[in-house]
Amino acid sequence: MGFIRNFTKAFASEFRLAMHDQGILIFLVLLPIAYPIIYSLIYNPEFARDVAVVVVDNDRTQLSRELVRNIDACQEVHIIGYAADLNEAKRAMDSRDCFAIIEIPEGFQRKVERNETGNAIFYSDMSLMLRYKGVLTATTNVALAMGSELQAKKINEVAPLASTLTTGDPMPVESHFLGNIQGGFDSFLMPGVLILILQQAAVLAIGMAGGARREKLLYSEGNGMSITTWMLGRTACYLALFMVPAIYICHYVPLMFSFPMEGDSLQIFAFILPMLLASIMLGFCLQGVVTERETVFVIWVVTSIMFLFLSGLTWPRYAMTGVWKALADCVPATFGVLGFIKMNGNGSSLAQVGDCYTALWIQAAAYTCLAMIIQWHLRKHYSR
Repeated sequence: MGFIRNFTKAFASEFRLAMHDQGILIFLVLLPIAYPIIYSLIYNPEFARDVAVVVVDNDRTQLSRELVRNIDACQEVHIIGYAADLNEAKRAMDSRDCFAIIEIPEGFQRKVERNETGNAIFYSDMSLMLRYKGVLTATTNVALAMGSELQAKKINEVAPLASTLTTGDPMPVESHFLGNIQGGFDSFLMPGVLILILQQAAVLAIGMAGGARREKLLYSEGNGMSITTWMLGRTACYLALFMVPAIYICHYVPLMFSFPMEGDSLQIFAFILPMLLASIMLGFCLQGVVTERETVFVIWVVTSIMFLFLSGLTWPRYAMTGVWKALADCVPATFGVLGFIKMNGNGSSLAQVGDCYTALWIQAAAYTCLAMIIQWHLRKHYSR
């Protein structure tokens, strides 16, 4: 009975602290709910269509005009007109009238007719990668298609009977995006960012709770109970509080924005549990350096971008040096992102992400031991 009473007391104390602190509520409610929506909307829609493009045609031949017509027929590109020279086209780009330039050099058709390489030069404004990707994809596809047609014509001129052999594409290329059917930037980036948001929300909320507990001199509430019981009650409180945000982030946000959802929901939540537990314990460890509630905002700014790179989303893990890889292994979201993308995007089972799942439980155990030591010292120091 003593354990249940102390456990309930610790749970209620932490719940009361969280519910009466507006800063903690921001990380418990506003951040997990609003941030996934805001970030997802930034990159939605996932494709740039009808990107304004200006053409500089120095060749002015039938083939150059055909190239421009074919590119303009693509859904990604809209040819808004021709420029007299490259400088005029650059001025159009500087004034944001267009976002890309296609320059066709003089002698383009003549080189092609001589079986030489005819080059068209593509310039792009890099302020938005989606525009660059769209125009590059369109110009590349058109160049490949026209190249195949021209090659077939040349063969038929030499050997007319070969027309039956050159009809169609003997080796068609089809693109299939595993785990990202649409091939969009939003579907690629956001599933991993969702896990980072969940981790940051837990770490920062608990970190701020530590600052609030110091300011309000609440560490004495743990007197009279063992450190294990005290920590179990507080941990159970945050697990309960973050259960709804975790379900919302991992299930309903992908559902709302049509992100890949190939995995089994129960197995995904079983995978998220040790990551959430490790994040909570990391937050308790963070309380050792958070002397004031506002300190956590500085930590937020410093760690958010670093954790994004260490997760492997924008900087692949195989390209990291040993030091950065070791640092990444200490962050729960690193293995959380890897496992969640495999499960939610590619339909992997819990057993198939067993290495990430095991690593998360190891992290949870390690941070639990460290958190109990830190909390024992904090309670001893602030209960005098």
